[in-house]
Amino acid sequence: MKLTRHNGRSGKNGTYNPKHNDRRFDVEHSEHINPEMTKQNIYWDCYTGIKSVTFRENPDAEDFSFEEIEKLYYVEHYSDYVDAQNARNEKARHTERNRSIEDLVKNKKTCPEETIYQMGTLDEHASAEDLLKVVLEFYQEFEKRFGSHVHILDWALHMDEGTPHIQERHVFDAKNQHGELCPQQEKALEELGIPLPNPDKPKGKHNNRKQTFDAVCRELLFDIAEKHGLHFDREPSYGGRAYLEKQDYILMKQKEQFAAQEQKLEELTLKIEDVETLIDEVSDVAYDKAVEVVTDTVRQETHKEDIRLVEETKKWILSPERKAPQKEREYAAARLDGVITKIKNAMQSALTKIQKKLMQPEVKKAGKEQIQKKAKESIIAFLHQSKQDSAQRETSRKKQQQKKQNMEL
Repeated sequence: MKLTRHNGRSGKNGTYNPKHNDRRFDVEHSEHINPEMTKQNIYWDCYTGIKSVTFRENPDAEDFSFEEIEKLYYVEHYSDYVDAQNARNEKARHTERNRSIEDLVKNKKTCPEETIYQMGTLDEHASAEDLLKVVLEFYQEFEKRFGSHVHILDWALHMDEGTPHIQERHVFDAKNQHGELCPQQEKALEELGIPLPNPDKPKGKHNNRKQTFDAVCRELLFDIAEKHGLHFDREPSYGGRAYLEKQDYILMKQKEQFAAQEQKLEELTLKIEDVETLIDEVSDVAYDKAVEVVTDTVRQETHKEDIRLVEETKKWILSPERKAPQKEREYAAARLDGVITKIKNAMQSALTKIQKKLMQPEVKKAGKEQIQKKAKESIIAFLHQSKQDSAQRETSRKKQQQKKQNMEL
């Protein structure tokens, strides 16, 4: 008999809907659900606790759907992040990136992850009591180890389908670089101290912390089951996986690859958003500094040329070769000193006007846009060159591999 723990966020119809888990739909029209057995289902959520169908049917009971519970959790915990990020988007003039709480709940990168726990198959399975006992103890240990960054929102024990099973939903979160709590899986696992499967290799779709996390959870679940006298196959085999048919194994590997790709895409999306925000913040500082440097350079160079001319004239007047009386020449030199002072005062006034003009909102906006454009062009060029370098390295690697194979033949 096998013990399974499967994870997912979305399917062919988009992200998984919690309505399926708490049966907030007409079960009479569902072929795989036995409406008579639905009354035996058990439901739990992080706000109201455990409840049965009887409780939900009580008109005086405060009954909330899983969908409402999850939205409430996201509102309470992630509203500050949503508001702050939207404000940053508006400052960067990218309001098309603004998102709402509903967007977070429904986006496959930030929505809750769903996990199914099952002991056995349709033909042979453990009792619902054993399943519930093991999984509830697993949840207690799960909360102790991971509760600071992984939060169980709701679960349901389904007795009305072929095999008793539990469907549970949780969210990973951690603070971002701005100190705001937001849904992000990889950062949450990193802060929990979950290592990469291969710490010496770069993080990627075949080497990420979620793989380690799932392996730890699986081992923990097996240990608790054995503690209660329930023994399951730990090491399956079809190429090391005994309880899976070939097609199941292929599908499982595809699912793992898709999950890893989604995670990588999420990381890249967050990085791109961070880069956009960084470019906007840096361009603001860069423009102010540029104005300061430009005006200072203008001041220095303009003063240098004007004062040089006046000093040369002064030197010429005071030269012994001049035939004018000494007193008159000294008077003229003093007047030239006054001219130098007036030049400096006039130039300072002009520089103040220049700086004021350059710092006007419409002028500054145009200047920042030029800086942002150049910065983005540089980043794109860098990424393009990196992509070409990577492709060349891969081509070279394949050629060397083919050459090695030909030599072996």
